Parts: sequence; structure tokens; C-alpha cells
Amino acid sequence: MPQLLMATKNAAKAREFSLPLQGIPCEIVTLSDVGIDMAVRETGKTLEENASIKAKAYALASNLTALADDSGLEVDALGGEPGALSARYAGEGVSDRERLDFLLSKLSHVPWENRAARFRCVIAIATPKGAIDLCQGECHGIIAFEPKGEGGFGYDPIFFLPELGKTMAELTIEEKNEISHRGKAARRARQILERFTRGSD
Repeated sequence: MPQLLMATKNAAKAREFSLPLQGIPCEIVTLSDVGIDMAVRETGKTLEENASIKAKAYALASNLTALADDSGLEVDALGGEPGALSARYAGEGVSDRERLDFLLSKLSHVPWENRAARFRCVIAIATPKGAIDLCQGECHGIIAFEPKGEGGFGYDPIFFLPELGKTMAELTIEEKNEISHRGKAARRARQILERFTRGSD
């Protein structure tokens, strides 16, 4: 059975990918499983560029097909920010709570009806020979006035889903995977991976 490298050091993200990828005809291995500890700098200006940079680098380092993603929050009232800078929006080395507080401060005078936002995830699947496929998923919501919920990570506690009446952080991992940007992108990635394992590339 071929191996697929899950190229992320974020354990919460890896757990979210694991559900929609269950049962694929690949053995999923992690960076620690294959002894890779290198960090790949996200030097791209878009989610697509960053996901591709990581997938290619880890595919070459491991000699395995590698799956990497870049995800971002895009807020209409901020002109699409923070986007590809979501993890570094409030600076390097800050906590999730500090990141939330920074974003909320920028929206402090924005009314509810103008707080529309979307989560976007781009997954890149790269082979050691240089082939690469991209797929993406989106989830639309509203930026809440304050954090709520203990689940998820990142901006989940302030991402309110009107159709569910909850923030992303109030969902179970199963509920989140059904509607999240990451779950949607992973289900599309699954189709690509099944094609790879059939040897059609």
C-alpha cells in the first residue's frame, strides 16, 4: 500500500483531516513517523502558493506523495484580510486568544450585518517527481462580537454559523468536518488520492 505523508505539525489540523480521509487506499504517515523535523517557510502571498511550497518541499524530503494545506480567514470588512497572513496577523509567537482579540479590535465599530467572512482552505498534493494538484473548500459565516466555544483552534471561536446558531468552536469534530472549509477540501483531495492510487497519473 502506498504511503501518504500528512505534512503538518499542527495536531488539531491533522485530526480534522483524518476523518474525511479515512479508508483511502494509502497508509497515512506523519512527519514524525518518517523522521522529518524541518520547517518550511510560508513565503507565498496566497494560500495556493503556501500550500504548494509546503507540499513540494515535504514530498522531496520524504520521497513520498505529500499533502499540505494553507488555510485562512477572509473578512469582507477588512478587504479580505487576514487571508494568507491569518496565522501571523497579530505578529509572530502570539497566542490564539491574542490573535482573536487583535482581529476583534479591528472590527470593534463594524455592525453585525457587515461582519461577513469566509474560511478558505487550499490543499496541495505533490509527488516527489514534481506533479501537483490543488483543491479547495470554503465555509461562510459571520465574525461574532466575542469568542464562544472550546473546540477547534485558531479563529473558530469567533466564526459564527447562522444556519447552526453556533460558532465553529461549539461544534463536534464530526459536525465541523461536515461543513468546514477543511472538510470540504479534504473530500476533494480524497478523490485526487484515489486517482493516484489507481495509477492513472
